[in-house]
Amino acid sequence: MSVSGLDGREMTGGISALDSVVDEATRNVRVQATLANPDGRLRPGMFVQAHALLPGESAVVALPASAVSYAPYGDSVYVVDEMKGPDGTPYRGVRQQFVKLGPARGDQVAVLSGVEAGAEVVTSGAFKLRNGAAVQVNNAVQPANQKAPRPEDN
Repeated sequence: MSVSGLDGREMTGGISALDSVVDEATRNVRVQATLANPDGRLRPGMFVQAHALLPGESAVVALPASAVSYAPYGDSVYVVDEMKGPDGTPYRGVRQQFVKLGPARGDQVAVLSGVEAGAEVVTSGAFKLRNGAAVQVNNAVQPANQKAPRPEDN
């Protein structure tokens, strides 16, 4: 942060509080910052120009919201894997995988943990599945998966 009247001197500090209300007219939010002032050059009422460094975006796995089974005990998805039957014959089946979800945008929801990129996930009809159920993959019908969907009746 740079302070007027202190010859453009730069100071660093941390954000200690954010106001919970955003001003509708200016879209500004009040912020309280805490910084060291050992020489006492900062005084109450001084004007400062502050710049906040925000954390960068991290890569997440985005899935259609229809792929997630929401439940009180935890959210989950069904992942398609190669499995073995009781007699040892291989088949394509599903296993329920609990996931930690992040923010949603449009038809997509961010999966923070539980599913790796590139995993084959059931996106339609998951409510009919159970652990170990045999599946046949049919990608002819895809669910909506847009970041900014537009309702047709708009």
